[in-house]
Amino acid sequence: MFRSSLAARSMNILRRYSGNKKSTSAPANVLSSSEALDAEVGEMQNPGLWLRNSIPFARARVGNFVQEPPQLGNQYTQDTLLRSFLKRHVPEQYLAEIEADLERFGQRVATDMYDLHLRCERESPTVEQTDAWGQRVDRLITSTAWRDMHDIAAQEGLIALAYERNHGESSRLYQITKLYLYAPSSGLYSCPLAMADGAAKIIETIQLSSPWLIERAFSHLTSRDPAVFWTSGQWMTEKTGWLRCCQRNGDTTDADMTFTLARIADKEGNTVEGTRGLSLFYLELRAPDGKLNNIQIQKLKNKLGTRQLPTAELLLDGSTAFRVSDEGRGVAGISNMLTLTRLHNSLSAASSMRRMVNMARDYSTRRSAFGSVLKDYPLHIQTLARMEVETRGAELLVLEVGRLLGLEEVGVATDTEKQLMRLLVPVMKLYTGKQAIAVASEGLECFGGQGFIEDTGLPMILRDAQVLTIWEGTTNVLSLDVLRAMAKSRGGVLKAFAENVGTRLQSAAGREELVGSTNKVAKGAEDVLAFAAKNTSILETAARDFAFSIARVAIGAMLIEHAASGVGTAQDVYTAQRWCEKDLVPVLAASEANAYSLESVMADRQLVFDGYPLPSRL
Repeated sequence: MFRSSLAARSMNILRRYSGNKKSTSAPANVLSSSEALDAEVGEMQNPGLWLRNSIPFARARVGNFVQEPPQLGNQYTQDTLLRSFLKRHVPEQYLAEIEADLERFGQRVATDMYDLHLRCERESPTVEQTDAWGQRVDRLITSTAWRDMHDIAAQEGLIALAYERNHGESSRLYQITKLYLYAPSSGLYSCPLAMADGAAKIIETIQLSSPWLIERAFSHLTSRDPAVFWTSGQWMTEKTGWLRCCQRNGDTTDADMTFTLARIADKEGNTVEGTRGLSLFYLELRAPDGKLNNIQIQKLKNKLGTRQLPTAELLLDGSTAFRVSDEGRGVAGISNMLTLTRLHNSLSAASSMRRMVNMARDYSTRRSAFGSVLKDYPLHIQTLARMEVETRGAELLVLEVGRLLGLEEVGVATDTEKQLMRLLVPVMKLYTGKQAIAVASEGLECFGGQGFIEDTGLPMILRDAQVLTIWEGTTNVLSLDVLRAMAKSRGGVLKAFAENVGTRLQSAAGREELVGSTNKVAKGAEDVLAFAAKNTSILETAARDFAFSIARVAIGAMLIEHAASGVGTAQDVYTAQRWCEKDLVPVLAASEANAYSLESVMADRQLVFDGYPLPSRL
């Protein structure tokens, strides 16, 4: 092949040097093959001759435009609402120390930790079930970035802060604030931290009945030493002999211990059905020899989002566990964990909104379209402002619940505050989850086509946000939990809600610019209470809209109170006004439209199953 090509090239050169004359006999001036090859070499060594005899070609005209990407600034100093909230509520003796730490950390989450965060997404976990010889090893393989996140969590005291209580009633608020900055740059390591926080809370609550857990696990869960620090799992029983990491938390063998609910079988293998048959157990994932505690990893889940996080199906076959609740009292035992994990879920929702808004805001100063940068278009700024209002509402709700929890943990919360928190925790979780998806989706549009490109790290925010409406209870499940809280307290939580709204609105008395918003929120609170009192028979059908109404009224009152405080700004006033422009009590509008009547329920069913071969028994 090479010889043929060389011969062809030699003939071409021969023709050029012989004037391209065709002849059946060899003319006198024809070069031999060796002479032609020598001529080609000489031609290549002569640049001028080479260029004259070369075929011209065109170079790709790709241009030199490169779009400048969005940049993250200090995530604490740029969050004016967060800073002013802490100024309102943290005692002066602690504020300077806390702010200095948060300012340092706010820069870190925007730099080296953000890089680790992106790596956790790119280097997703895998599992090695057997070694080369067929022996079962069940080895979970995670990235170095994921393991670095473990060390950072310990060193920064992301769990320890709440339990050291070095800052009094502000200790929990300090921790929640730091986690709020951490979550969008955590590579989803915020999930095992939520479990660790919940597990530590369980142990702190039951320490009198199980004091051995303090040394055995609590000291690890609250350690600042990476070599000592543990994370936790949270499992639910799927069927006898099987436990599966629930959708919310699949840190599987990456965790060190877990609390899990399970049924106790009698000698005949019978168990008590329902929640009354569930007991709480403590289980360590590894035996003292370092091997798994008779646990097999069946598979890793292939998920829409949270790909950084290993979620697995586990087979427990003879695992050693210790019962730490009274038999059949497991659900009551994990109630404190649910409070913490729902708070973590909500702060992840609010912080993901903040991250999206911050990046979209910065990008608006860098991206030009139709001759101007995006920030100069009122329509674009209007879109960002609407996202900002939603974000501030969610942020303030999360911070307030974190503050109330801190008061309760040091024994200074009033009965009204305790009742209020029982109502707000499920409301906060269900509402912020919905907000996060909407803001993330809207935010991607602010980047145009780049918002759809995985390499930018932006689509991950939307994919991960979707799980926030599912983890720790779906929207409907939590809406029903609101009704359970009302029933269990005999209306006490609603009374606390009304009193709290009234107190917050009273702080804005005399502020003319807030009168309209104040009146609307006050009327909204009255409507919520009136609806609950007059419509007990349809509350379950209306549960979702009812919970949304509580959320919107509560947030409105909080925004007004903050705007009217000594740290409130013109932007805080505007935020409160914009929030109160929306329908604060959607349950009332739906009720007036007859949406919860028996006729509507039947019509809904007929609409949903129209064309579907529904069995007659249904």
